[in-house]
Amino acid sequence: MKILFVILFIILTTSLSSQNIVEFRGKNRSGRYEEKGLLKEWPESGPELIVKIEGFGKGYSQPVFAEGKIFVTGQKHDTVDVLSAYDIKGNLLWETAYGRSWTRSYTETRSTPTYEDNRLYVSSGIGQLKCINATTGEIIWSVDVIKDYNGEIHQHGDAECPLIVGELVVFTTGGDENSMVAFNKYDGSPVWKTRSLGGAKSYASPVLAGFNGEKFILAQTTRDLISINPELGEILWSYDLIQYHVGSQGKGANANPALVFNDLVFVTSGYDHPATLFKIKENNRSVELKWKNETFNTHIGGVVLVDGNFYGSNWQHNARGRWVSVNLETGKTNWEEEWYNKGSIIYADSLLYLYEEKSGNVALVEPSPESFKIISTFKVNDGEGPHWAHPAIYDQKLFIRHGSVLMVYNLKNRNG
Repeated sequence: MKILFVILFIILTTSLSSQNIVEFRGKNRSGRYEEKGLLKEWPESGPELIVKIEGFGKGYSQPVFAEGKIFVTGQKHDTVDVLSAYDIKGNLLWETAYGRSWTRSYTETRSTPTYEDNRLYVSSGIGQLKCINATTGEIIWSVDVIKDYNGEIHQHGDAECPLIVGELVVFTTGGDENSMVAFNKYDGSPVWKTRSLGGAKSYASPVLAGFNGEKFILAQTTRDLISINPELGEILWSYDLIQYHVGSQGKGANANPALVFNDLVFVTSGYDHPATLFKIKENNRSVELKWKNETFNTHIGGVVLVDGNFYGSNWQHNARGRWVSVNLETGKTNWEEEWYNKGSIIYADSLLYLYEEKSGNVALVEPSPESFKIISTFKVNDGEGPHWAHPAIYDQKLFIRHGSVLMVYNLKNRNG
C-alpha cells in the first residue's frame, strides 16, 4: 500500500505546475505575479480605483482572486475568523465563520486562503484547518490541527497559509510530537506526520520546491529551517536558525516564506537576525551556509528576487525600517534607502510594488542594483491599523487591503 501511494504521489506531483493553485504571494509564494500589460507609471492620484469593499472583518491577510471571485478572511465579534467571497463588483456572495480567533495579541486574522479547483484551505488563529467549498461557502472538512496533534503556536497566533502538494495539504504544527502533518486534501484524513525537532510553529508559511528531480517542502519553526520529503514526511535536513536570534526581542519570530531557486534557499526575518543564503548539497540531504547579510533583516513584508538581486525592506525597530537591495551571488548590500518606512513588496511585469506599513504609501519602482528608482506613488487613506497585508496582482488589477477595507485598482495598460 505504501509503495502504491508513493507511485501515485510521484505521478501527481510531476504536474504540479499545471495545478490551478492561487496562494499567498503568488507563484511558489515568491512575491512574483505572472501578469503582463500593466501600467508603467501611475497618475498622481494613483491607478483607477475599481471597487472598495468593506465589512469582511479585521485582519492582515492577503486577498486571493480566482474564478472571478475575491476571497478574503477577517475577524468579527473579536473572537471569530470569517472567510468571505465577493464578485469583482464588490457584491457579497457568501461568508463562513470557520474558526476561533487568536485571543492574546494581534488577534486579527492573518491566514491567507489557498485556492485550488473550487476549494479553499484556510487556518484560524488557533490552528483550526478548514477546507471550504468556493462556490457555496460550505465547510467540506475540518481538523483542529494544533489541538489534535499537540502543536505549539508562537506568541502572536497562527498566520500560516496552507500548502497544497499534489493530493495533500500540509500544515506546520511545531511542538514536541511533530513539526509538520499532512492530510488528504479531499477529505482531511491524515496521511503522514514528521518527527519533532522541537520549537513552536513560526509565522512563516511553508513552500514547495524541487532540486535534482526531487520535490521537498521547506518549513520554518521558531528554531529551525526544515526540508521535508512530501511523499512520506521524512525530514531530509534541518538548519538551526535560532542561533542567529541573539537579541532579547523577536526570538523565534520567523515570518517570511523561504525563497528557493535551483539549489539555493534564502531566509530572512527582522529583529537584527541576519539574512541567510544556503546551498543545498547534491544529495539533497544537507545544506551549507553560503553567506549572511546583517543589513537585510526583513521583518514581515517579504522579499523578491529579480535578475540576481534581492529587494525588500529591513528592520530598524518594530516601527521603523529602510528599503534594501542585496546581490544574490555575493551577499553584499547594493543600497539601503529611506522611504517613509518598511513594508511589503511584490513584483510583476518588470516592476516592483512597495506598500509601506505605517502611512499606506504605495510605490511603483524600477528594480535596479545601482539605486532606489521610484517611478510613481500614491497613498491609501481608507481602512484602519497598520498596513501589514501584502498586496497582490490578479487579472491586471492591484488588490490592497488595509484592515477591514479592500481596494481594487485597475493596472491595465491601454497603450499596449
